[in-house]
Amino acid sequence: MNTTRVEVAIVGAGFAGLGMAIALRRAGREDFVVLERGTSVGGTWRDNTYPGVACDVPSHLYGFTSHPNPNWSGTYATGAEIHAYLEHVAATEGLGDRLRLGTAMQSADWDAEHEVWRIGTSAGTVLSDSLVLACGRLTEPSIPGIAGLGTFTGPLFHSARWDHTAELAGARVAVVGTGASAVQLVPELAAIAAHVTVFQRSPAWIVPRGGEVYPPELRARFAAAPEQLAGLRAELFAEGEARFASRSGDAEAAASAQAIALAHLEAHVADPALRAALTPDYAFGCKRVLLSDDFYPAVASDRVTLVPEALTEVAGSTVRGADGSLHEVDAIVLATGFASTQQPYAELIRGEHGATLDGHWSHGMTSFASTVVAGFPNLFVLNGPNASLGHSSSVLMIEEQAAYTARALDLRESAGGVLRVQASAEAAYTDEIAAAAASTPWIAGGCRNWYVDERSGRLTLLWPGTVDAFRARLARADGSEFEALPAPLERRLA
Repeated sequence: MNTTRVEVAIVGAGFAGLGMAIALRRAGREDFVVLERGTSVGGTWRDNTYPGVACDVPSHLYGFTSHPNPNWSGTYATGAEIHAYLEHVAATEGLGDRLRLGTAMQSADWDAEHEVWRIGTSAGTVLSDSLVLACGRLTEPSIPGIAGLGTFTGPLFHSARWDHTAELAGARVAVVGTGASAVQLVPELAAIAAHVTVFQRSPAWIVPRGGEVYPPELRARFAAAPEQLAGLRAELFAEGEARFASRSGDAEAAASAQAIALAHLEAHVADPALRAALTPDYAFGCKRVLLSDDFYPAVASDRVTLVPEALTEVAGSTVRGADGSLHEVDAIVLATGFASTQQPYAELIRGEHGATLDGHWSHGMTSFASTVVAGFPNLFVLNGPNASLGHSSSVLMIEEQAAYTARALDLRESAGGVLRVQASAEAAYTDEIAAAAASTPWIAGGCRNWYVDERSGRLTLLWPGTVDAFRARLARADGSEFEALPAPLERRLA
């Protein structure tokens, strides 16, 4: 197999990987490749094709600042639209010769002697001065350990691996989970299936989705007047930043948002018992707050049965809930989320002295600036530790991380070729996160969520602040987080 030598290797061609490629180009760096295991760019928006898949962040905020899209079909874009947008961005940026599609990273080892990353892929070896992991945090489906699940003979698949050959029209379908994917696909299944049985471990706070379809004349106006589009994006950004208060535990804001959610539930679910089963018993914001106008009506209809317990056993076509109830089904859809706190790619990465990233993160993900990790020289992680949001667009965070990485690469060239993060800097940043998160619903809200690593009880996925606060925090990074940088160079990250 071939060996490729580059300055920067980017792993992943979703929003994070393409965002990094854009930042490198804007910084005048062209010596990079993007390794992507899939057959096209798009990441999660390529992989998730379940009925009803869409983004719950306004479309004009869910895109790159440098690539505004006047042609979004409405307030919320569908998954197919977002995938097409990312393909368009890759084509517009001329990334074709940089993309290595169908190329999976199989290993990545820091070669201390030659000061390069030695990356083993399904198509050969890549040697790179720096490695950017843009692998995404929602890539590997989480499959629950349900007794007898493997013996089920009907269609059985995770929502992120939708089987479009499965005949679900007129079928009895079990859906396991009531998270973000489930609230989108359950109404779609209810419209075609003979019956849908939904297994719910804990209910979500759900608020009205709303939104509108953008008519052709409005899209044409956006295209003709970019300043209007920029103005709309600014408004959406401000709305998102204001939403942080209700998600992070501000008493007044949370009470107001919770009242909206409860009114939404009462308006669509008349049965008191069903309404009680759909009412969360934890603080607003503790889990991801969901947006839907049609989940409650679907669950309240005679086409859906809600089992307010986990699915515990499968025997033939019979499934059993933790409450002992038995249900006959023809197909099972697992809307059970992803391996989020323990990233699958981490076990493939070996830094100094052969230490794995998975081992370094054995008590939960840690970093400095949510991007660089002690013991892993010239390694940058996008959309990883404490880089997610519960109130706005993650693309905004990716852009800030990519900009920080580009600035750090300038330092690398002047620091002898190797950037090593000080363990003390990583520890101090981790303590900052813990202190900021301690009183929030994510930690103290009385629920289990995918933001917190159960091994340590630390918040490891979410950034516990606004986008503006993240931008300001990265702007304060002056290079002192790295070992042995000359004083004049420290100021270049500011």
